[in-house]
Amino acid sequence: MAATVSSGQMFSVPENDGRIMTSWERFLSGDETGSDALRRLIDDSWRRCHGASVDPERHRAPEPLAEHSLHSLRDECGELLTASAPVMASARDFLSETGTVMVLTDQSGTILNLEGDMSTRGAAENVHLLSGANWSELACGTNAIGTALEVGQPVQIHSAEHYCAGIKRWSCSATVIRDPYDGTILGVVDVSGLGASYSRHSLALVVATAGRIENRLAKIELGVRYRLLEQCVERLSSSSADGIIVFDRRGRAIKANSRASAVMADMGLGEGAVAPDGLASLSLAWKKGKRLPDEMPEWMRQEWLEPVLEGGEQIGAVLTLPSRRAFSSAGGRIVSSVYGGEMASEKEGAFERVVGESSALMQALGRAQQLAKSRVPVLLLGETGVGKDVFARCIHEFGATKDAPFVALNCGGFSRELLTSELFGYTEGAFTGARRGGMIGKIEAADGGTLFLDEIGEMPIDLQPHFLRVLEEGEVYRLGENKPRKVNFRLIAATNRDLRKEIQAGRFRMDLFYRVAVTSINIPSLRDRAADIPLLGEHYLERLARQHGLAPRRLSRGAIEQLQQYAWPGNIREFRNVMESMLLTSQEAVLTEADLPPDLRASLGSAPALGTDLPGGDSRDLTCLENAERDAILRAIKGCRGNMTAVARELGIAKSTVYVKLKRFGLESLVDDLRNYRL
Repeated sequence: MAATVSSGQMFSVPENDGRIMTSWERFLSGDETGSDALRRLIDDSWRRCHGASVDPERHRAPEPLAEHSLHSLRDECGELLTASAPVMASARDFLSETGTVMVLTDQSGTILNLEGDMSTRGAAENVHLLSGANWSELACGTNAIGTALEVGQPVQIHSAEHYCAGIKRWSCSATVIRDPYDGTILGVVDVSGLGASYSRHSLALVVATAGRIENRLAKIELGVRYRLLEQCVERLSSSSADGIIVFDRRGRAIKANSRASAVMADMGLGEGAVAPDGLASLSLAWKKGKRLPDEMPEWMRQEWLEPVLEGGEQIGAVLTLPSRRAFSSAGGRIVSSVYGGEMASEKEGAFERVVGESSALMQALGRAQQLAKSRVPVLLLGETGVGKDVFARCIHEFGATKDAPFVALNCGGFSRELLTSELFGYTEGAFTGARRGGMIGKIEAADGGTLFLDEIGEMPIDLQPHFLRVLEEGEVYRLGENKPRKVNFRLIAATNRDLRKEIQAGRFRMDLFYRVAVTSINIPSLRDRAADIPLLGEHYLERLARQHGLAPRRLSRGAIEQLQQYAWPGNIREFRNVMESMLLTSQEAVLTEADLPPDLRASLGSAPALGTDLPGGDSRDLTCLENAERDAILRAIKGCRGNMTAVARELGIAKSTVYVKLKRFGLESLVDDLRNYRL
């Protein structure tokens, strides 16, 4: 239990410095006679330090962490850094010329970042008040950071109150930052300066700052939970007899469907037997980096729990409690889906046309397979050529209406007038040139099945309210007709635009956006899943060779490496064309770098494949190799949204090596920007 610090114990009294110094000297000599000038908070801390054999003659904190270790620690504390970033940035302004710095640490007291008066930096460096240095009580004796961690309360330590001699010139105020959901300590925010900078207000400043950081952490967690529930909404609202419980990324139960309690009762379990305060207090614990917990309650089975992934990172898990009917029909074995992975289903063949094994693609496929079960509108997001049309058809064929019509229309391929008639159809004589007998529109043709609208962001703004009315009322009017026709279809839309920005620019209606984007799937670009290129190459070469009546071909290792370094602005569509070009222009069984199309080789700058020997003394070749390496790292960083662990895994190198490369190529600021955007 953290010690409780009374308000009178929080503040230092500089006037007592001389008496406190005398008390310290007596304490070190073995005289434990107290002084009324010595606060109980300080006396307790000195005793902890003495009992832990902290050196009272220490003049600075231990040596800071090495750069790569500090980078790893900052990765682990990414959300704390993100939440505190704007607060720490503002510290540069409001602490300038105050002689103080603001410090942020992790839960162990290791400094993650500091900002403030540059004139104090030199003195701070002398005592190792630096990023990567540990300021716990065990490391530095009594000090605001370490003592705040010990007592879990706001504290102010001034001058002689410090335990170690070399730090007694300083005055500091600190308080802990707590997880807004479970109250665990995440770190400390501290304001430190030389003794002359003492102010009671600095303690109020750190308390207010910690509150701001905790509020931002709560918003981040709320956003993650919102995205988690968005992924699980279909499961929670399903008419299935199974019970569903959703756990957040820390293993806490946050949502259950109406069947959960009944299913548990059928299993002979009451909510009180599962958790003391019912489902709301049910929690599981899994170690960082593991998708599922090592230990589970006796009543729970491993196969019932499924991780929920977003961008390759786990944001929660779903527990499916099988109803007695479902359990017995499966012979005691539950067949269920896995978010972000493969699904067990007799309809799995619908997605076999999607080639690849990368985590980003697997996540998109898992989400598509899950959403295919419902008839809720889906918005497919991705660059041109990533295969949005393939995903749309797979979702249709995987769903319950696979035998119903699948009708596709590209909203960007028509004029406003032609798109209107294609969508809604028209009656005979509706306009000059109208076909005799009229024409059925794509909306009507999709009745009972799926309507796929590609490039929906291209739909003219004045046409959008008419289409919105169809979605809301389930009725369509042909042009020139006053009688509505009932329609019932599943909408799948796709776009390569940022529709939120289109809304801000007045080119897309917000009400239509919320109708078409009930759920969404991000389809990764080819450069974000370059590891899939060998599989894609094998797939297309086999398929195209059969189509053209040619002998099978394969790609050399060097050709694969070159293809993986290319940016692929046209994505899968461009890749297929490149494979066809190489197949038709080469007679060899193995296609090499020399068979790459000239424009692709030119865009790569004729860079040699990674791992080949460089001609000695040719700085131009060295520059080409460095550029190719930099581009590969840049693509990995963007694809992994600044997650350095994922980047290292994607590139197949150590994380410490990644940081060396970042510094060499000047990409550190980009990582920070992407990390802030992501979180």
